[in-house]
Amino acid sequence: MGNYNTIQGGKGYVKRSKRKKLAIDYSLNKPVPTHDGIKSVMADNLCNFSTNSDLCICMVTWNMNGQVSYEDLVELFGNNRGFDLLVVGLQEVPRKDLARLLQDALVDTHELLGEATMQSLQLYVFGTKDSYMFVEEMKVDKHGVGGCGGMRRRKKGAVAISINYKGLKLVFITCHLSAHARNVEERNSQCRHISHSLFSKYCNNSYTNPAHITVWLGDLNYRLQGINTDPARNLIHRNLHKLLRSKDQLLQEAERGQIFSGYCEGTLAFKPTYKYNIGSNNYDTSYKVRVPAWTDRILFKIEDPNKITANLHCYESVDDIYSSDHKPVLIHSF
Repeated sequence: MGNYNTIQGGKGYVKRSKRKKLAIDYSLNKPVPTHDGIKSVMADNLCNFSTNSDLCICMVTWNMNGQVSYEDLVELFGNNRGFDLLVVGLQEVPRKDLARLLQDALVDTHELLGEATMQSLQLYVFGTKDSYMFVEEMKVDKHGVGGCGGMRRRKKGAVAISINYKGLKLVFITCHLSAHARNVEERNSQCRHISHSLFSKYCNNSYTNPAHITVWLGDLNYRLQGINTDPARNLIHRNLHKLLRSKDQLLQEAERGQIFSGYCEGTLAFKPTYKYNIGSNNYDTSYKVRVPAWTDRILFKIEDPNKITANLHCYESVDDIYSSDHKPVLIHSF
């Protein structure tokens, strides 16, 4: 291990070091103000996996809308699987044995290390063969926030896995929050309740030591504020969707200091991931003609920026999967 450890996800890495080093283009080792909002991290779009890192991680979130196929999963994970850990957060999971489907899709490269489920809300951590030897401790937890999104098995809340892997404590949380543009404060409240509730039963022992890295991935359901569907779609059609970031409720609420203080996210360079007509790349043409939105997100927080640095190499949606009204989102690297 030498005098530093590295966490790399897919096409990037995070280093834990005794020295103050930064590998991204903004400073992480400054104190985070209470109302600083979410820091946007530019991806460098490198495609190779580093051979110098101790740990590579890939993370995926996907609202399945109650259906999935083996072919979808093969498309989702691709052929370049040079990561040590694969974290898969799923919402609106169909009544299938998803763990078995995932294992079948990954059988040649990875094995299941842990899972946390609450009806249609499910989280899986996979590792390379024999990676269980590096797992020192694992805990799972869940927190429901009531309601099922109007349909059975569309559970709202969060499930989480905390894992000590190669001496690093990593916490992964996948969530599905309340829908509809008007329910901003309800989503904010759910975020806060989930944060305070998960793993609270361990509050009297050493397990409550802060994680080195905490990741939220899921259908957070934040929408675009102050723009109608036609002008929003016009900007997307002209590949000017970056102009919609200022309308994003999640970034707005974080900027107000309501949620996710100190968290980071890759720049929203991909198109909004909701809502699509199933079977196509066309946005909703139902009578509701919903305003497109970045409902599906991956956020991360580094506990001690003086010891850990991060490179983000890819943050993108997977547009070649058509079975859901959401597009999957992934970090090929972390």
